[in-house]
Amino acid sequence: MTPPAAARTTGAPAQASPSQTLSRGIRALEILAAAPGPLTIAELADAMGVHRSVAYRILRTLEDHSLLVRDDAGRVQPGPGLAVLARGVSRNLQSAALPELTQLANSLDMTAFVAVWDHHDCITLVTVEPRHSGATVAQHPGTRHPINAGAPGIAIQSALSETEWDRLKTGIQYRPEASEARRKGYAASHDEVIAGVSSLAAPIRVPGGRPAALAVVYIRSAHTPETVGSAIAESAARIESQLA
Repeated sequence: MTPPAAARTTGAPAQASPSQTLSRGIRALEILAAAPGPLTIAELADAMGVHRSVAYRILRTLEDHSLLVRDDAGRVQPGPGLAVLARGVSRNLQSAALPELTQLANSLDMTAFVAVWDHHDCITLVTVEPRHSGATVAQHPGTRHPINAGAPGIAIQSALSETEWDRLKTGIQYRPEASEARRKGYAASHDEVIAGVSSLAAPIRVPGGRPAALAVVYIRSAHTPETVGSAIAESAARIESQLA
């Protein structure tokens, strides 16, 4: 006799179905974070690919948690609750990096930041711009670019050998520049993420986690790449010592 459906087993654990509502809520926050300004509910619904009534229900929930706010015209934008959540992301890394970022930004007159590895991308975690400069490159927290483009991605790869990287099965090719960065202690790139912009980065090895990168971006500098690269590598080493 065939057992009832509830009693049948396949020998493999069942996988929980993803929550469509949760996914849509997260997508709404991603759209709002990337938008240059507040959006109407209709604009957000179009960007999400859902009916306006669906978007409205999702937005009401997000608003209840202060993850978004509406202005006097009813347009929506990211809310202060997101800042509270972001504060807890890689908290130890942010705390250890901030003094080093401040020192680098002001001594080199460049924007300094920490990038973390997220799937196929690098995401800016925390950034500091120099106090006295009128021509720095902005690098906002949450900025995302492919990990296989730019010095931060090369630096993250350089924290691992090519064999170790391949073992992770990321689907991303190990760049030859990463091997050179392992030898020098820092990576360099130009014109890879933003036209005309150069970047230098050093890996940060995070205990129990994926490597990150300490980086600077600039258009031109009075400092040599070697001087900047050495300063970044030394700062990255001090951050690692704080995380150990």
